Amino acid sequence: MNHPRQQPRILNQGPGGAGPQDQHWYRIQAAGEGEQRSIEVYIYGEIGGWGITAAQFIQALKEADDGNSPVVARFNTIGGDLFDGIAIHNTLQRLGERATASIEGACYSSGTVAATGAHRVTMADNALFMIHNPWTWAAGDSEELRKLADMLDQALEGIVASYQHRPLTIDDAELRRLIDAETWLTAAEAKNLGFVDEVSAGGSVKACIGQSRILNRYQHPPKELLAQQDEPPVPEPDPAPEPDPAPQPEPDAAALAAELAAGCQQAGIADLTEVLIKASGLKSRAAIQAELARAKAVRELCNAARLPDEARGLITAGLDAEGARAKLFDKLVGSGLGEIDNTPPAPDPTPTGVKAVDPGAIYARRNQRASKGANK
Repeated sequence: MNHPRQQPRILNQGPGGAGPQDQHWYRIQAAGEGEQRSIEVYIYGEIGGWGITAAQFIQALKEADDGNSPVVARFNTIGGDLFDGIAIHNTLQRLGERATASIEGACYSSGTVAATGAHRVTMADNALFMIHNPWTWAAGDSEELRKLADMLDQALEGIVASYQHRPLTIDDAELRRLIDAETWLTAAEAKNLGFVDEVSAGGSVKACIGQSRILNRYQHPPKELLAQQDEPPVPEPDPAPEPDPAPQPEPDAAALAAELAAGCQQAGIADLTEVLIKASGLKSRAAIQAELARAKAVRELCNAARLPDEARGLITAGLDAEGARAKLFDKLVGSGLGEIDNTPPAPDPTPTGVKAVDPGAIYARRNQRASKGANK
């Protein structure tokens, strides 16, 4: 059966997928202003993964670059598509002295090809640098597979040429031997060979996204990284509890009494002010509001039962709406007056306010009556 021939994807990473990486493998952002401005590039994950190509990466970098600011490309990658790595290498190389590659964790395969395009390469002392031959998968007849093998040989030449843009301390034959042997380098070793210019301080070696799935497929992975796969995951610490809200100061008793009196006046139960003050104890605003609501509910029930005179006694007794309803029901059944009418009462024609008592006026009237009696 004849199938249309497709350009094979040549990889420079370990066999197998890279695993989840938030559906992206790079991020580009500007930092700082004026002379302090720089372009920060993060290449984390599988280069060329998720259908995102180097062409999109290069376009995004062009949009962020002002032509003057330094560009720092930070790497923590297992590699990926070789030709995407070469394209990134050439893009960084065109930036000249403005481009720095910072290897912050894993930098394997096509990741090393990309990073070595920068004018200056730094590497954390705990990071790892790995080089090896390109590989791919294929299907076809013997002639097609022979052509593919030739293509892989040509891809290797691209890898060698990219590395030789660096001031390496080894010759061509030794470089090819290291690539063919799948060589893992510490930061110090990478610097000694000329892949890296400077070694910076770092922490403990940690796997990058997707690394654990492919380490066992390499020929010579470092034992330290293999051991990490057997370590139980460190649970995330519990978030710090939210601090309790600062207590709100309660108003003093006099203010609470005045507020309750105003509420009673507005509700038309000013004569029950002292009763509700005693029931609430003036403990808090919530307490006086609860007592005021209770009194209103009981009074409404009494009005609905056409027994308004019962309200004061029931409220004074401390009954709530349910307790008052039971008392009113018993009274209605015993008197044969009927049932409680749940329809809203008609508007009260009497004013809702109660005129405040004037002790001075009462005293004056008493004196007036006493003087009239003395004149008889």
